[in-house]
Amino acid sequence: MALDVAAIRAHVPALESGTARFDAPGGTQTPQPVIDAIAAALTAPLANRGRNTEGERNADRIVAEARSALADLLAATPETVVFGRSATQLTYDLSRTLGKGWGPGDEVVVTRLDHDSNIRPWVQAAEAAGARVRWADFDPATGELLPEHVAAVLGPRTRLVAVTAASNLIGTMPDLPALASLVHAHGAHFHVDAVHYASHVVVDLAETGADTLVCSPYKFLGPHLGVLTGRAEVLESLRPDKLLPSADTVPERFELGTLPYELLAGASAAVDFLAGLAPAARGTRRERLVASFAALETHEDVLRERIEEGLAALDAVTVYSRAARRTPTLLFTVAGLRPAEVYRQLAERGVDAPAGSFYALEASRRLGLGDEGAVRVGLAPYTCADDVDRLLAALADLDR
Repeated sequence: MALDVAAIRAHVPALESGTARFDAPGGTQTPQPVIDAIAAALTAPLANRGRNTEGERNADRIVAEARSALADLLAATPETVVFGRSATQLTYDLSRTLGKGWGPGDEVVVTRLDHDSNIRPWVQAAEAAGARVRWADFDPATGELLPEHVAAVLGPRTRLVAVTAASNLIGTMPDLPALASLVHAHGAHFHVDAVHYASHVVVDLAETGADTLVCSPYKFLGPHLGVLTGRAEVLESLRPDKLLPSADTVPERFELGTLPYELLAGASAAVDFLAGLAPAARGTRRERLVASFAALETHEDVLRERIEEGLAALDAVTVYSRAARRTPTLLFTVAGLRPAEVYRQLAERGVDAPAGSFYALEASRRLGLGDEGAVRVGLAPYTCADDVDRLLAALADLDR
């Protein structure tokens, strides 16, 4: 199956500006059906959830549909789909909850490949509990985080291991099932940050081996909010801080305050849009999502290889995205130019490819790029071959 990229682009109003956008790892542009769903939720009667009034029933339906949609996307169950303001907020909440069970002598493992939202909450929760933090390093020469890198820092007192499913900086996708086996053999909790991963690869919660997992719909054509899911028995065992009158059932136990109903409506619409990326796909929504993501991977791999070939022909460019298995996310520097200057010059040429460490500060430092980072190019379902040609032409035309 193949994507109809022209049809996808026709649904994204922001692309009418004419900019070639490679900023998708920081957040994708929004398709019109998602915008319409948000507007429809806000213009219809809306109230706190219940069954008596139209507004209550609308809110109840929106939440149920959103849980069902995200469950289909993640191969989870609706009863385990938790919504929050962001993946960062949900990770902080989870770290504080899990941290209640830690104490001196316990150990928490984080990696230098991760976004800081999957590092700092765990580091700070460990510090509050008097637990020790251990760091798993990735190989800066290859960009790989291998099972042996994590195995080297596991021990009998390991309580949690937090790992990215895909680096938002260089695209590396570690072997999650292998890592899960190692972590669970030590009786520890395995938490996965799938924020970047879920934009490019169809997620299967059971296959990842994760006990808990987070993602963000605004990275895959949806609105700004966060999602947490996990194994039902794990979520049932956790006792987060909550208001006394609020529901104590899962998933409501983890949701603090009134949910943003309009954003949940948009998240459902984004999942439906993703399920339709491959027009020939048939079956359940989950089956259509699997087929559409397979087509998306093929499309993005072709464009990624085209970019890599173009970058390789530019002597001044050094690429840091080198892992054998990676998302279509390329980090690079240009000799003689600061990353911010490359970003500025590309923007002047109608190409949006931001520069920085993108909150993957530890990874940027490990690569020798310091806090300044480098230029990042990322792909989305709406990226086309013309965008790639414009990027490569703009890079060749940089004023050095």
